[in-house]
Amino acid sequence: MEDSNSQSTFKIRQFSEVAAAGETVEYLFWVGCAGSYDSRAQKVTKAFSKILHHAGVSFAILGNEENCTGDPARRAGNEFLFQMMALQNIETMNAYGIKKVVTACPHCFNTIKNEYPVLGGSYEVIHHTQLIHELLETGKITAEGGKFKGKKITYHDSCYLGRINGIYEAPRKILEFLDVSLVEMKRCKSNGLCCGAGGAQMFKEDEAGDKRINIERAEEALDTGASTVAANCPFCLTMMGDGIKAKEKQDDVMVYDLAEMIVQNNSWS
Repeated sequence: MEDSNSQSTFKIRQFSEVAAAGETVEYLFWVGCAGSYDSRAQKVTKAFSKILHHAGVSFAILGNEENCTGDPARRAGNEFLFQMMALQNIETMNAYGIKKVVTACPHCFNTIKNEYPVLGGSYEVIHHTQLIHELLETGKITAEGGKFKGKKITYHDSCYLGRINGIYEAPRKILEFLDVSLVEMKRCKSNGLCCGAGGAQMFKEDEAGDKRINIERAEEALDTGASTVAANCPFCLTMMGDGIKAKEKQDDVMVYDLAEMIVQNNSWS
């Protein structure tokens, strides 16, 4: 991966390489299915990797040894498949002696943090917005005075980070560091509205109804008059982006993950 500021390159290492070299790293960066295979979410994976690199945080990924956490299977009711996938991941992680996990997907975050311990996988799990906030607070990265300064931004609370795990402040603190003008949607924080993808709905056909949930949520975002919608979840990125496109506002309102906003602000792209 190339760093455009210094024209240097850095390699994202896999745990197999780290173990073979007899070394250790602080974090497993759990990339997740979306971050690995979805072209939109891959941009977030790259952005967050750049942040970790610039902050001097040691990390590695599992690469081909990482499987789906099993979250969609459990939400869809296939408990057997969930446990099969979870146990395989836990076996891999425990074999490497992994203690700390960071992920940019709230679904992966929730599953590894809250559902893996009962199956033998106990780790310190942090969402990428929490770690980015920590890096900003400690001065390991900066965000002031960039392209988002003073811009009207609205923030979408993802269900699995917000209402399920109660993490509301870290993402908003990042926006404070970016010096934006935050305008909250009518439904936010503990009263936030789902983007429409959670609970394995992302992979189902539409059910009978008058309006898609992501259209409803996109309308709420557009009603704020914001030029950018900030998000923290690959599912939310897709659903909010599709909703805004359906309203034909994609040229006026952008949807970014907070990691992307930090990278753009520092011209690390």
